[in-house]
Order: sequence, then structure tokens, then C-alpha cells
Amino acid sequence: MPSKLSTSMSFGEAVRIATTNLWTHKMRSVLTLLGVVIGVTAVIAVVSLVSGLNRYVADKVVGLGADVFMINRSPSIITDISQWEDAQKRRKFHYDDYLWLRDACRSCVAVGGQLSKRGQVKYGTNDLDDTQVIGFTHEMPEINARELSQGRYITQLDDSRGAPVCDVGFDIVDKLLPGTDPIGKELRVDTSVCEIIGVGKKRGSVMGQSQDNWVIIPLTTYQRMYATDDSVRLWVKADGTAALPATMDEVRLLMRGRRHVAYRDPDDFSMETNASFLSLWSSISGTFFGVTIGIASISLIVGGIVIMNIMLVSVTERTREIGLRKSLGARQADIRTQFLIESSTIATIGGICGVIFGILVAEIVSLTTPLPSSVQIWSVLMGLIVATSVGLFFGVYPATKAARLDPVVALRQE
Repeated sequence: MPSKLSTSMSFGEAVRIATTNLWTHKMRSVLTLLGVVIGVTAVIAVVSLVSGLNRYVADKVVGLGADVFMINRSPSIITDISQWEDAQKRRKFHYDDYLWLRDACRSCVAVGGQLSKRGQVKYGTNDLDDTQVIGFTHEMPEINARELSQGRYITQLDDSRGAPVCDVGFDIVDKLLPGTDPIGKELRVDTSVCEIIGVGKKRGSVMGQSQDNWVIIPLTTYQRMYATDDSVRLWVKADGTAALPATMDEVRLLMRGRRHVAYRDPDDFSMETNASFLSLWSSISGTFFGVTIGIASISLIVGGIVIMNIMLVSVTERTREIGLRKSLGARQADIRTQFLIESSTIATIGGICGVIFGILVAEIVSLTTPLPSSVQIWSVLMGLIVATSVGLFFGVYPATKAARLDPVVALRQE
């Protein structure tokens, strides 16, 4: 009786046959692997870009501390017209609300007020457009610090007397006052003038948008400059992350009482934390991720069908080989295992190529655009596992067909 060694093909031998067939028929192999490669490439690239964007948003775009929250008349991000219309009916927050909350809140480490707009700044004959002009109270360094490279922050005295002073971003100095000491210089902000008392450290850009083109002036100065009655955004800092929920509850009760909101009525203001923005971003990025993965799945299915077709061709080409092995005692399970190993090997090679191309695509996008990327090990493993699974799934029918061949009929095949 023939030994099992002569009838059963080892795992390594099956892999060798699969790779040899791929190498022998290079063009056919490229076309066979293309669907799997495209699908895995899309998965790796999208996961890397979404992961990089999630980290980027958390670190730079949102920029709120874990113990800081904001109170505003309306949400910072409005998604439909009814939400906007509802917000317009609400009472505005004023400077007096900031002063009252600052004195009334016992668990608040700091309370600040803010207004902002886009404007033009000018020094001499040089000017800079689309500058973020921010009116902030003196608590700004403690709540939402912008680290300074020189000078000082706005003080409570500056705020209380509406002093015409300002802290400026790196771009202001770099583009309007290059090569000079900016401290003490007078800068024109729209129609008013302020004295530069501090310069921020360079922060770079986010999604191609500079984070250094800003001017911060005392909130009282801002309101006088623009004669504005816009709703003031309130900032609150709690005594650590653990204390944040309790502080938010206290502030909510205080503001509902001050604004005379009935017990059963909803808040007529919005309270937002870092988690609020990250949750919204996660839902957006999750939708994008899901759609892209769905498209990539179509590529993987097409790739699997191509692999199944090629394996059927391989079964036809190797009918005599199959008949000979079965005549020597190979079982159906041996033949089936051999072809499953070959189909999964083909798909795995496609998965490896897809992983490499996916990483390259993500890196190229990061180098040529503002979009960041972050390759995730789990996505690499997932890509390889999915590719191998596709090969196994679509290899079942060809493997079963090969295993059921009648050895007598197979040996007659020319």
C-alpha cells in the first residue's frame, strides 16, 4: 500500500506549486491578483488616513483640554436649518453673564469670555488679510493657552480698562514685522490700533490652514472696536478631568436659573466639550470609512471570483495529475486541501502586495497634501486575514470539483 507521504502533499509543497504557477503565468497572475490588491490597498490606505485624521483632529483641530468646556448660544457646528432657526431665537450671552458666572461658580477653576471674527491687520505698508481677531478675557492663558515666545499675556487690568493692547501670532511678525522687535510696536487691526505686548510661538498649519495668523485683544477692547452685540462664548475650566461632569452640572443649573428656563424645558444654550467635537468627527469619519470599505469589498469579491475562475482553469489543466495522485491512493480531502492552500496562497500574495501599496498610497497622500496618515498594525493584519479568507472561500468550489474527479476519467484526459 502506498504510504501517506506519497499521496498527501505537504503544506510547503502546495505553496511552492501555487507560487510557481503564478510565476509561470505572469500576466494571468497579475490580472488574477488585481482585485485583491486593489481591495486591500483601499482598506489599508483609508484606515491609515482616517486614523491619522482622528489623531490630528484630537491633537490640533479641537484643541480643548480634557477639563475645559464651552457655553454658547448655539452649537459650534449646526447640521440643519431647523437647528439654526432654533438657535436664533435664544437669548444672547453678554459680558455681564461672564462676570456673573465667574463670581457664582464655586467649582470653576477659571471662567473666560470670547468673541472672534476675521479681519485685516496692517503695519506700515504691509498688510495681512483673513486674520483671526479674537477678543478674550484675561483668563485666556489658563483656559486656552497659546504659548508665547516673547512678551506677556493680557492682564485683568488690560481687560477691565479696555486697553488697546494685543498678543499676535507668528505669521503677523514674520510677514509684517520681519527682522524687528515687535514688542511695543503699534499694529492696525481693521480700523483700530493696538500695541503688541506678546508674540505666540509658531504652531504650524492644520489641513493647510495656518494656526499662526491671529491677534488676541481684551474682550472689552474688541467690543468697543467693533461696536458689537454678538453673543459672547463662555469658557470654563474645571478642577481636573474627574471634576468636569460635576462642574458642568453646576454651570448648567446656574445658567438655567439666570436665563429663567422652566424645569421641564430644554436648555436654551449649548455646552460642548472635547468629546462633543470628537464624537461628531468620529461619526463623519466612520461614515466615510464605511462607504470606502464597502467599495473595497466589491473589489475583493471580484478578486475572489477571478481567483475561483483561475483555479477552475488550473483544475482543468492538471486533470491527469489529479487522476494520477488519486490512483496512487490520495484521498478527496488531500486533493481539496491542496487546491485550497493554492487559492489562499494566491490571495495572500495579493494581500501582501495590497498592504505594501496601501502604505505607499497613504504616505504619498501625506507628503503631497495636508492630510496626515497613521498606519495601524491591526489594519495590516486584517488586510492579510481578509485576503486569505477570500482565497479560501472562493477556492472551495474548484477544490471540491478537483477532489471529486473520477481517477479513471482523469487519467484518460489528454
